[in-house]
Amino acid sequence: MSDHLTKEQRHKNMAAIRSKDTKPEMIVRHGLWKRGFRYRLNYKRLPGHPDLVLRKYHTCIFVNGCFWHGHDVDMIQPENSKCCKIPKTNRDFWVEKIRRNKVRDKEEQQTLAKMGWHCITVWECELKPQKREVTLDSIAFTLNHIWLQDHGAKTHYYPILEEEDTVCPMAAEESPK
Repeated sequence: MSDHLTKEQRHKNMAAIRSKDTKPEMIVRHGLWKRGFRYRLNYKRLPGHPDLVLRKYHTCIFVNGCFWHGHDVDMIQPENSKCCKIPKTNRDFWVEKIRRNKVRDKEEQQTLAKMGWHCITVWECELKPQKREVTLDSIAFTLNHIWLQDHGAKTHYYPILEEEDTVCPMAAEESPK
């Protein structure tokens, strides 16, 4: 099957695809804002210019398009990809481009991790209507878990004891010895 557009038309279409303020990014932004999270956009001081940076949580969020970032693409056999389809025209170019994007993404996240930042990648397919709320709740849960972990919050579970005089400490109290 060949492309029904001319090379110039295809080039114009591909060049028009935005890298900022994409629909998946806007879904994540609105969902996190609604849940009380505040962030900075496309923070230039960090490697990879993360889509969202939550400094309070020391976390970067990358909202990746499945095609451009090769979600579930087997680089050995790209035709077996589950999430995105590699175009049949100019296939070698696209396979190499997606491979380079994946390598770059991994290197940027490793650099951020060495700097002490947590990285979360949200895939476009995880923001489809049937999965959206679960994905956004999962991000919120992860951010809260990171905050508790980074701030040394004690998250001990005190089972209800049968003895009436046993007192479980409040969150701000020290653990009983």
